[in-house]
Amino acid sequence: MSVSRRREERLLDAGETELVKRSHHPELEREDARALPELIRLLRERRDRARDVSRRQRREVRGKAAPSGSSPATDNSGTREKAALLAAAVKRVSKEHERRRSADARGRTVSGARRALALKRAAGDPAANRPASRTAHEGMNPVPNERNPPSGAVHQEGQEIAMRRGGGPR
Repeated sequence: MSVSRRREERLLDAGETELVKRSHHPELEREDARALPELIRLLRERRDRARDVSRRQRREVRGKAAPSGSSPATDNSGTREKAALLAAAVKRVSKEHERRRSADARGRTVSGARRALALKRAAGDPAANRPASRTAHEGMNPVPNERNPPSGAVHQEGQEIAMRRGGGPR
């Protein structure tokens, strides 16, 4: 379920709101490709901190941890939502970064293929140096193996071998 900008502003502080705004569609496309890894790093730091606070608050609610403030936490739903918002922002920016990275790689591959095609065309016709007639004439000649007798022959040199394989005379 998507979260409204008003809800985001209520859950996040000013710095986090600015980072999350940069992760939304129109601002994200305007973001420089070299600035995306830094944005991802900042969002991850904030997400990790919110996740840690949420876990600590959950332990306080269950009575497993001592209260970190003056009174123990009664609910951790706000920080849990905050962590979810920041995680979604990290996911959006990471996806955009990966999309741009793969587009750059695809562009390099296409330019390399175009260069190879230009070199091939510049080299000319590869069949120009081949002979005009490429017939096989009589084809290949069989070369019998002189050392090994035919193994399946019954009345020739391989009779003994065939009988050993078959388990002896019948």
